[in-house]
Amino acid sequence: MMQIFRHFPDHPIAPTALAIGNFDGVHLGHQAILQRLGEVSAELNFTNSVLTFEPHPRELFAPDQAPARLTSMREKLELFAENGVKVAYVCPFDARFAAMTAQEFIAQILRQSLDARTVLVGEDFRFGAGRMGTVELLRASGIRVDKQPEVQVDGKRVSSTGVRLALATGDLNQARKLLGRSYSISGHVAHGDKLGRKLGYPTANIQMHHDRPPLTGIYAVKLAGLDGGERPGVASLGVRPTMKQNAAPVLEVHLFDFNRDIYGQHVRVSFLKKIRDEEKFPDLESLKQQIALDELAAREYFAKQTK
Repeated sequence: MMQIFRHFPDHPIAPTALAIGNFDGVHLGHQAILQRLGEVSAELNFTNSVLTFEPHPRELFAPDQAPARLTSMREKLELFAENGVKVAYVCPFDARFAAMTAQEFIAQILRQSLDARTVLVGEDFRFGAGRMGTVELLRASGIRVDKQPEVQVDGKRVSSTGVRLALATGDLNQARKLLGRSYSISGHVAHGDKLGRKLGYPTANIQMHHDRPPLTGIYAVKLAGLDGGERPGVASLGVRPTMKQNAAPVLEVHLFDFNRDIYGQHVRVSFLKKIRDEEKFPDLESLKQQIALDELAAREYFAKQTK
């Protein structure tokens, strides 16, 4: 089981092999770093550890320009564990931490708290106030640095930005290539306004951790977390303009041929095929008719996948 620390210990637990980064999305490039982390930690008998940040640094410095998050912290930690990480340090990225110089970061965090003997980073890694810290500075301080080369798919560098672009344009196949898996959102099933049930299409309302999801629209999905399997369905992710104005995004999933109380359960929704963009309808009857068409389109998609 992976250990999670939301503070830095006063003294090192054990010599550490440490991967550092935001790891938003945990895409193929991040996975390559985590795979190498496992190899290095096993080879040198160091603790397999990751240091990541909350919130994303750009959310502190320029919140209006910060990118949409691909993963919540819980989702990121789940993916770390799936990739073999044994210890995760979640660093609160606040004004105080942002002001820490590169030399202070090395001395206080890497040396004093974590005893990081080997650090694994991506090609564009910088650290410390003003991003003045470099790989060369780390090596000069006596820390071994394993700098991972970029991973490419179809001749282009894999990046969180590339994943966001693919999702925003509805290209789920491209997102799947960059992530090495279908894009997903996880959360607890919460009570909603029960509109879907009134329209004849009961939905599971999945709690969202952020108000700016990287994709919106109507999708064919699979939901995991119930009875150990995956159930097909159709999902709406957006602000529901037919019902409300200036509302926060909501993720609602209608599962096919399913009628159980699952409130409070933690589930993961994988987005497989975009059916259409979100739109505003003149009345509830028009919305109900479109939902029926969306369900049919999703069912046809899954029928084709089984042939």
